[in-house]
Amino acid sequence: MTSQTITADASGTWKLGDLPVHRIGFGAMRLTGSAAFHLGTPSDRDRSIAVLRNAIDLGVNHIDTAAFYFSSLRSANELINSALAPYPDDLVIVTKVGPHRTYDGEWGTSARPEDLRGHVEENLRQLGRDHLDVVNLRRMPKYDSIAEHFGALAELREAGLIRHLGISNVTPRHLAEAQAIAPVVCVQNRYALDRPDPATDELLEICGEQGVAFVPFYAVAGEGGERGAATPHDEELRAVARAHGASPAQIRIAWTLHQGAHVLAIPGTGNPDHLVENVAAGAIRLTDGELDRLNSLRPAAG
Repeated sequence: MTSQTITADASGTWKLGDLPVHRIGFGAMRLTGSAAFHLGTPSDRDRSIAVLRNAIDLGVNHIDTAAFYFSSLRSANELINSALAPYPDDLVIVTKVGPHRTYDGEWGTSARPEDLRGHVEENLRQLGRDHLDVVNLRRMPKYDSIAEHFGALAELREAGLIRHLGISNVTPRHLAEAQAIAPVVCVQNRYALDRPDPATDELLEICGEQGVAFVPFYAVAGEGGERGAATPHDEELRAVARAHGASPAQIRIAWTLHQGAHVLAIPGTGNPDHLVENVAAGAIRLTDGELDRLNSLRPAAG
């Protein structure tokens, strides 16, 4: 498919609270290098900044980031600040707190509720903002309940440091737990065509019923996770891609968006060409037959 002139508005819009965003957004993790959670070769700074500016030019107005997205010499938040400040009025920057990395890149201990203000303030400093549009609490496996942590963020929302709250890496029970404390505008969970999870499928449905945005991560990478797309593409997927003159990655993004009007996509890349392709995927309209073919690829959940 011709992708040069396709912009993010082709994917449609949804609201994070009172903040409208195009359903194709941008995940900032890969801006810092080939694998943001490993301190290998840093990304090319100028190219990363160019990718961010091109994303805005292509109509992207939803960027997902975190203070713990950094590698050797590169910080996603600092790159966003350098590339885009002063920020466009319609740009929504979503960050997340909970996990913690030390300055040498190692994962620290799971954050306690009283640590979260420092995490929020770190994001504010790095992004050069006086408030954060949306903050997701990423649940760490150590904590079964998220009530205390989410409650701490709700207090920061009341104090004006945060506009809206979301949650990540959760089950339907956690969503109900959070909603009893403060409104939830989005849920981020791992979700991909080739990675079925009954709890996440249920969560996606609940979010749709309640008007809460569902924002999958690793939707393209699949089993590759933070290492990038390493999952082999099935021939059925390739056939659908050929029918649209698209890449398999674009079809994975399109399939994700077809799971509901409340589903947002945040594919990440440090490659300018891949950025254009990712945004263009928002214009792909899959037929019912194609969706059936793709759904048949989903392995039974174990």
